[in-house]
Parts: sequence; C-alpha cells; structure tokens
Amino acid sequence: MGKTAEPQNISVLLDEKRRFPPPKGFQKSAWANDQSVYAEAAKDPEAYWARWASELTWTKPWKKVLEWKPPFAKWFVGGKLNASVNCLDRHVYASESDYSRRNKAAIIWEGEPGDTRVMTYWDLYRGVNKFANVLRKLKIKKGDRVAIYMPMVPEAAIACLASARIGAVHNVVFGGFSAESLSDRINDSKVKLVITADFGWRRGKPIALKQAVDDALKSTDCVENVVVVERNHGRGESPIQCHIEEGRDHWWHRLMDDAEAYAEPEEMDAEDMLFILYTSGTTGKPKGIVHTTGGYMTGVYATTKWVFDMKEDDVFWCTADIGWVTGHSYVIYGPLANGSTVFMYEGAPDWPEKNRFWKLIEKYGITIFYTAPTAIRAFMKWGTEWVDKADLSSLRLLGSVGEPINSEAWMWYHNHIGKGKCPIVDTWWQTETGAIMVTPLAGITTTKPGSATRAFPGISAEVLNEKGEVVKEGGGYIAITKPWPSMLRTIYGDEQRYIDTYWSKWGKGTYFPGDGVRRDKDGYFWFMGRVDDVMNVAGHRIGTMEVESALVDHKSVAEAAVVAKTHEIKGQAIYAFVTLKHGIEGTASLIDELKKHVATKIGAIARPEDIVFSADLPKTRSGKIMRRLLRDIAEGKALGDTTTLADPAVVENLRKQYESLEGS
Repeated sequence: MGKTAEPQNISVLLDEKRRFPPPKGFQKSAWANDQSVYAEAAKDPEAYWARWASELTWTKPWKKVLEWKPPFAKWFVGGKLNASVNCLDRHVYASESDYSRRNKAAIIWEGEPGDTRVMTYWDLYRGVNKFANVLRKLKIKKGDRVAIYMPMVPEAAIACLASARIGAVHNVVFGGFSAESLSDRINDSKVKLVITADFGWRRGKPIALKQAVDDALKSTDCVENVVVVERNHGRGESPIQCHIEEGRDHWWHRLMDDAEAYAEPEEMDAEDMLFILYTSGTTGKPKGIVHTTGGYMTGVYATTKWVFDMKEDDVFWCTADIGWVTGHSYVIYGPLANGSTVFMYEGAPDWPEKNRFWKLIEKYGITIFYTAPTAIRAFMKWGTEWVDKADLSSLRLLGSVGEPINSEAWMWYHNHIGKGKCPIVDTWWQTETGAIMVTPLAGITTTKPGSATRAFPGISAEVLNEKGEVVKEGGGYIAITKPWPSMLRTIYGDEQRYIDTYWSKWGKGTYFPGDGVRRDKDGYFWFMGRVDDVMNVAGHRIGTMEVESALVDHKSVAEAAVVAKTHEIKGQAIYAFVTLKHGIEGTASLIDELKKHVATKIGAIARPEDIVFSADLPKTRSGKIMRRLLRDIAEGKALGDTTTLADPAVVENLRKQYESLEGS
C-alpha cells in the first residue's frame, strides 16, 4: 500500500469545554454502569468475548476462543450456531428460565404512503421459515450467494434471516445503486438468486427496482431465479408495470402461499460466511467484505445491548437502510438477537413534510433513535418549528453514526431532540469492523460534543503516526491493534487485496481503517474523516476512482479527477474536475449530462455536486494528479487566480506554485 497523506486539518480541534455526565438515574439501571468493565475486558479479552458469546444459542460449543495468525482470525473455533435461530427461535421457544417473546412486536413498519404492519416474533419466525423453504425449493443451498435489492420493507429482513437459516450467503445491495453497480456485485460474488420488489417509495415517487434488476441481468450469466415482492400486494394497484419473465421470475406471495411452515435451520460453523457486503475503496472496484457467523453475531449482540442500553420495553429506530452495514447490524441482527422491538420506515425524512421523523417517534413511542449527522444537519437547517410540533418525550437515548458529528450538530440534537435529558452515543465503526468500535456507554461515560469518546470494552484502539508510533495526545490515524470478533475475515475472492488494504501499513497484526483521529488529554477520540481516496458523502463511502471511471466512460471526457469538498449538510460532497476531448465545448447542459451519467453508472448517491472543466489536470513532474491542490481549489483556498481552469496557463501556474511549496 502506498504512502497515505497526513490527515487533513488533524491538528485543529475545537477547544470544547462542555461536558455531559450520564443523566441522573440512567447509570443505576444501565446494563453497563461501572468503569470496571473496561479493565476487566482489557485484562483478558478472550474471556470477555467468550462471556458475550455464551449469551447466544449454540448447538455445539467452541473448542478455542481465538485462533490468530495475522492478519487472519478465527473466533469460537469449532462452535456451531445459526444466526436466524439466535434472532427468532430462542425468543419464540424460550426455555422455562427465559422470557418468551412470541407475541412481542419484532418489527413495527410504516411505508412512506402511511401503510403499516406489525410483525410479532411469531409472525417473523413463520415468515422466515416459509421463505427459507422457498429458497430451498429454488435449489439454494448452504454457501450459495443470494442478492437482495429491496426497499425498506419487512420482507427485506425476512430475506436476510431466511438466507441465514439455510446457510446461504446474502449480498444486500442498496436500492439506490444503479443497475450497473448491481450487476458488478452479482458477478463478483456469483449470485444464484436475486430477491427484489417491483418498486419502493421515495419522496412520493415509485422507484422501479425490478426494472433495474432486469437491466442488471443483461450482463450476468449466473442468476437462475428472481423473487419479486409486490410492494402494494393487498393494498391496491401498483403505480408501475413490472415485467415477469416466465421460468426465471417468481412473485413472493405466490411462493409463500405454497411454502411449508417450518424449515430446519442449517448448523453453521462459527467461521462460515453469513454475508458479503460491498464497500468503496481507493480503486474503482468495490470490495466484497466477508463477515462470518459466530464472531459477527457476538459483536452486534454485545454492542446493541450495551451501547444502546437495550431494555425489554424499548422501541428502537435505526434509520439506516439495510443496504448499508448499519442496517445489517442495528436494524436486523443486533436488535433481534436481543429480542428487541425494531421500527422500520421506508421513505424520506421530509415527505410529505419536514416533520415526518418526529411524527413517527410520537406515533410509535420510539425510545432509542439512531441516525446520521447528515440527517441531523438537515433537521437543523429546516428549523425547530418542525420539531416543536411533535411530542418526543418517549425518547430516552440518542445515537449518531456514519461520519464525524460536529459539536454544533451534537448540541442541537441534545437540546432539541433529546430535550437535554437523553444521553448521546456518537459511534465510530465501519463495514469492515461489523459492529461499533468507539462509543460512549451511556451509563458510564461523560460525553463531549463531537467526540466518540472511548473504545468499546474489549476493543484495542490506538492513535498511531505514520511510523506506527503511539500518539498519546494529538493527531494521527486510528488503529486497531488486536483482533475482535466481528472483524472482516477477507475480501471476497481477493485475499491479497485484503492484506494490502488493511494490514500492510504497520504490519500484519495492526488493522488500518483509513480514518484520521485526534486523541485529547482525557484519552477521548475525535474523528476527522477519511485520509485515503475515499469520500464520505452523507455517511456513504464512495471511492474517487469509482466516480472518475464513470466520468471517463462518457464519450466527451478525456480525463477526470474527483475530490471531496466540505458540505454543510452532507459532510462532504463530490467535486469533479473534467478535461474534455478535443473539440468538445464545456457547457451547462454537458455538466448536467455528466452528473446524470455518473448517477446512472453508480447511483444517485455518487452524483457530483459540482463539475469544473479544466484544460488540464495539475500534475507533479512524475505525472501524479495533485489532489491536495484540487481539494484547495474546491474549498476556495487555492493559490492564484482560479476563476477559469479552462486556461492552460492558470493550471500550469497553480502547479508550479504548489510544487515550489510542497515539492514534487
């Protein structure tokens, strides 16, 4: 792996003086309520994680807690379990010593148009069993890959859990990704079956998902069957037409009508794959992150219970889509393993009005709310009048996820959503880590606005400099120095890329997440964002190479470079510099065309915020694009006259000035 640039602005830390100790009364009833949990976990991490794992249901005990041959880990070696059993069966068929949750709400769901469903643990158990039998009837077996391309409807959770029940590996693709992005993921993991819906709702408009699947399958040859959820089934006519190809495509409801009610769960080894989830990297090709069953379930179970202080009567709303890891871990597996009630919402936070989230919290008595700083900053911009129209008194804990949260957004969240009484758990983690890594514990931690505070007990996190030396106070890179149960096991089909990307910067025993961080005098972590060529746009990781490749794919583009620009709502936005082919004129209509082209190739989340036409891209004498200069241009901080980069002399002048300051 090449040398990584020093984190930008890592030495700048707001002199934050405000402190928020755990609210009175919260600590006494919290699951984690004593500082000793950190020391106990650090003293013997393997015994600590084994205690958490023992709270799950295993059909065969493990022989060894950890087998660590850097950078490859095996957790709970020899143990056998099933993820769906841990999320459903053990709550439905509780032993005499356990609490039966058979008739407890597992999923409360509301669609964007206002349609609603409540599924008890018994309902969900029956649905998962029946769909597991559907999958088996369609010749899906243990180890086969299944793609899920769905709106936020209960069937999405059922599809994941049914795959896990029979040992199939699910590969969830966010419904906002393009047909091309979907086909890339299908081909990379050799998917045999796709589960989708005819459409989903977003801001009052139907999004045609099945059409995207049809387009994706034109460039695949591994998919044998497609199962289609009829989004409006039993609720009226569909607003869009859906093509069904005889022999390949099947309606979900028809298959479920004929399915048997019980499916014997597959006994899975702790290290058997549970799912593959793709995330952006520094190259154009997304990485298929592999998570296995025993360690992942242990990590999400433990963090759900302690980070959110999950209690029996809580109603938990994580606003993430299941297409992202946050939806996997804290909409499905973590909460359901804890026997919690999960709220799911399909649509946008501002439809039909900007108080939709607050009305939902009031309507369903949400007690724990977990969302992204991007959303919080949007709420701030919309104003408190929308918040003030709702009763948010049911809330008792708030969470933040996806990107660093600035102190102003933290305080707004605390004052206007939490009404000054709810602790805030600002969490740092990744697709690769599987579960939360750095976070306050609400019954223990005194929080500071903007800081994720400390590593979760049992997680060994340090700040290291470029040389791999520990930084006790100051800026550097976050590093994880010991293995943890929910860690990624590899990149699907590319073991060498796994080693090069994550385990080469400081040696094979230390994980490099690629995020800049500062540690203050109290040992608290302050995250500063990505330090590689991966942008964090509204909490979504997008590789610069992915967007550059999409731009160069356009017939008018000769070369492109993409950087991240600070954005008041999204955190970062995509800023593209494009050199056109000879004879092509840079016009406003071409800018719009290029933006649409990127959205078509990757998905709407990758649409550039701005595109600047440049006669050339500023490069060092060795031919490397000067991204630091481009970032400064995007932020309005560049040297010299940048009113038009269409003038080659301007680009060359900027390059020379930067080389004189930076060296080449």
